[in-house]
Amino acid sequence: MNKKENPFVSLVFNLVIPTLILTKLSSPEYLGQVNSLIIAILFPVSYGTYDMIQSKKINKISILGLISIFLTGVVGVLKLDPELIAIKEAAVPAIIGIAVLITAKTKNPLTKMFLMNDSLFEVAKIEEKLKENNNEELFNKKLYHSTFLLALSFLVSSILNYVLAKVIVVSAPGTEAFNKEIGKMLAYSYPVIVVPSMVIMGLTLWYLFSNLTKLTGFKLEEMMINHKKEN
Repeated sequence: MNKKENPFVSLVFNLVIPTLILTKLSSPEYLGQVNSLIIAILFPVSYGTYDMIQSKKINKISILGLISIFLTGVVGVLKLDPELIAIKEAAVPAIIGIAVLITAKTKNPLTKMFLMNDSLFEVAKIEEKLKENNNEELFNKKLYHSTFLLALSFLVSSILNYVLAKVIVVSAPGTEAFNKEIGKMLAYSYPVIVVPSMVIMGLTLWYLFSNLTKLTGFKLEEMMINHKKEN
């Protein structure tokens, strides 16, 4: 049996640690621009390789983290227009949101991957019960509807990312001020971006799983991976 990924560990290795390295250790007295970029990239690459060996599949979050950190580092190392940071910050969630919409009618929609993560929910158990109750088609319709709510959360994130980066990151790349502004942008991103996006994501989860409880007869806790049956 393949080892399940811990989403929190994935977030730390793919996004948090690399970003902190770039913002806190890229000044000349520490690692410098180039060395901090190389070390930052090593984290999502190493984690993605490890997870691929464990799960036998490519880790999409590692790829996303690698692209995001690489582009941020490139802007700093090559001293490009800081406007590119705002564009990059907006582009990543926008691309994910578009991908969510594009895959909505496929056999493996991204909505299902984001909301029905088998590290949190007993997906096989849920699918078996839906099939038993002849509710697979109805669930797919609910999943399709939730796609637009999920895409909306990424759209909101994209807009807020751009505005935040545009307002905060104004110094020339390759300078200490630029690095500090990147760090400040990261700090503000949690209350300004993550909270509104998580509210919409929470509403999407509520919509999907409130319907799942009706279609399967399970309570929410019975669908979660750590649920233990009472004797």
